[in-house]
Amino acid sequence: MRTLLIAGAMLWGLVGPAAAAPMSLKGAMAYPFTSGLVSSPDGKRIAWVREVAGVRNIWVASGSAAQPVQVTGFAEDDGQELTQLVFATDGQSLFFVRGGDQDGNWAAAGNLAPNPDASPDEPKVMLWRADTSGATPAKPLAECDAPAISAKGVIACEKAGQVWTVSADGKDFARAFFDRGRIADMAWSPDGSRLAYVSRREGHALIGIFGGPALPITYLQAASGVDGSPTWSPDGKRIAFTRRWTGMDGYGRFLAFEPQPWAIMVADTATGAARQAWASGTALRDSFPDVTGGANLHWAAGDRLVFLSAATNWQQLYTVPASGGAATRLTGDGFMVEHVALSPHGSTLYYSANTGAAVDDDTRRHVFSVKVGGGQAVPVTSGTGLEWTPAATNDGVALIAASARDAGAVQWCAPRCATLAGQAAPADFAGAAMVMPEKVTWKAPDGTTIHGQLFRPAGATGKRPAVVFVHGGPPRQMLLGFSSMRYYANAYALNQYLASRGFVVLSVNYRLGIGYGWDFQHPATGGPRGASEYQDVISSARYLQSRADVDPARIGIWGGSYGGLLTAQALGRNSDVFKAGVDIHGVHDWSRTMIETLGTGIKSYGDTNRDKALQTAWTSSPLADVAGWRSPVLLIHGDDDRNVRINQTIALAAELRARGVSFEELIIPNEIHDFLRHAGWHQVNAATADYLERQLKP
Repeated sequence: MRTLLIAGAMLWGLVGPAAAAPMSLKGAMAYPFTSGLVSSPDGKRIAWVREVAGVRNIWVASGSAAQPVQVTGFAEDDGQELTQLVFATDGQSLFFVRGGDQDGNWAAAGNLAPNPDASPDEPKVMLWRADTSGATPAKPLAECDAPAISAKGVIACEKAGQVWTVSADGKDFARAFFDRGRIADMAWSPDGSRLAYVSRREGHALIGIFGGPALPITYLQAASGVDGSPTWSPDGKRIAFTRRWTGMDGYGRFLAFEPQPWAIMVADTATGAARQAWASGTALRDSFPDVTGGANLHWAAGDRLVFLSAATNWQQLYTVPASGGAATRLTGDGFMVEHVALSPHGSTLYYSANTGAAVDDDTRRHVFSVKVGGGQAVPVTSGTGLEWTPAATNDGVALIAASARDAGAVQWCAPRCATLAGQAAPADFAGAAMVMPEKVTWKAPDGTTIHGQLFRPAGATGKRPAVVFVHGGPPRQMLLGFSSMRYYANAYALNQYLASRGFVVLSVNYRLGIGYGWDFQHPATGGPRGASEYQDVISSARYLQSRADVDPARIGIWGGSYGGLLTAQALGRNSDVFKAGVDIHGVHDWSRTMIETLGTGIKSYGDTNRDKALQTAWTSSPLADVAGWRSPVLLIHGDDDRNVRINQTIALAAELRARGVSFEELIIPNEIHDFLRHAGWHQVNAATADYLERQLKP
């Protein structure tokens, strides 16, 4: 075992005989990353987060022809995220949250905020206010999260699972009321007088309405299901919400998929009485949407409700009268609707989807519009670029537009799309040197068509070393260009860098991922139910071995999170094919994860599925195949990971050490799952590239 100590020279570009390559790792990662795009309630302003070399700041634009204004002044790569942007009703102020682990599945002990730059001062999750004109500096208001702004200017936020309120100047910060559940999804009534929220409780969730300190909380008619997404009617007299039933409890849910039927309810806000406006079917495909923010429930013009469903195998937009009735599908089929936004007047929906008129658009994203009342969907964008995150404006829509050589910039489409000023990439960004990835397909052993993106080295001849990249999630889709997610933008940059170093790189969209239908995403024996998706990974290597430009004896693999799991699985099951790998914070023992989630005492309450589920989970885990592991591996993990705990890598390292398998490790103190600092990502990518070079280039 060798522990990596990455020195400064390694951090800023690999050295050696190929140092004259046209692309450095620093250049590949110098792109600005854009996220968090939102619009003001009246649609006259938009705001977004722009990150350059780890320095995050917020920008605001007041119209399609206006010069964007930077409204924050942060200057360090300190790993403190900027999230949950929300405008005040008048558009003059913007509120946001700085800090926290907004992607974490587990809270850290003591609810500690991440501290990736090892500051001696404990970081806090803070609510901030910025002037949208940029005339005055942004300032912190209170230690809380998830802001919701009322029409009266009252700011509600969450702290320790309860609702707190604070004034716009940071004064009068206090708990608003007590609820014995854990608060989520706060939504003010249109007039700002009442606050609806989800109260998460043991095994179920319900919706409460707080109307003031002198009034008891009104709970909407409760049931044994999980209620969510409270959405006010324009007149404030009704609330629509989703209700789903969780089905199997305990370990049984890890043995087989069970339909998760759900319904849309409409409640009277004065009495709490609720009635069903629409109900799903009971087949597996009818289950509650499990990606892209759930049902995406909106109350639209014409007293209609809009939502997502994958009942046809493809996640599509539907509408139903708030009074109840049959649902009407608004979008086509054969593609997946992802991000959704409703126009300020409530009559038009904007959405992104992996479809379009260009060849291979199923591996891109474009933005479309459709009327809530129905009709033909209209493309807002088209071509070989990628566009996502629509934010509806008063004169059209804003969106983020990217490509194979550009990580993305904000465009305002009114109706023609134009990139707003001030978003040029740094001069050292190597986008112009990046190759155009190609869509490729092959067959898995069971005959299923698997999709991927191939990065071929420019001008390379002869047989080259090759690398398979497997994404995490797993409900993700890798595209023919940069991703809308920061994690995969970094992965894409590394794949481009590896191609510039002479590797043939194949990014695999394996089963469990999105973009190819509900059935593809939910294989009956996938994940801890049997790991059937591994056949897509080994078949990707067989595809590479069949190519004339690949040396079949020099194929490696790398991936993070679920991709780390699949990397470990590949090395344990097929060291004869995969000659080296980089496993970044992978899950290595499904049964350990189940026990951490569900505990060990359920069997005494009659869970007869426990032993079978744990055994199936174990045989689906990389550690079950460690006896066949021969190839060298680099293990990488942040030791404050709240998604995949570091004990997963500790357990694997112990097994490899005991068996004499060659491995190296890079443990990054204080970093979480999605490495928060640019320097941390650069360290990970540099170590990954260096390791694959040393192992696959003799």
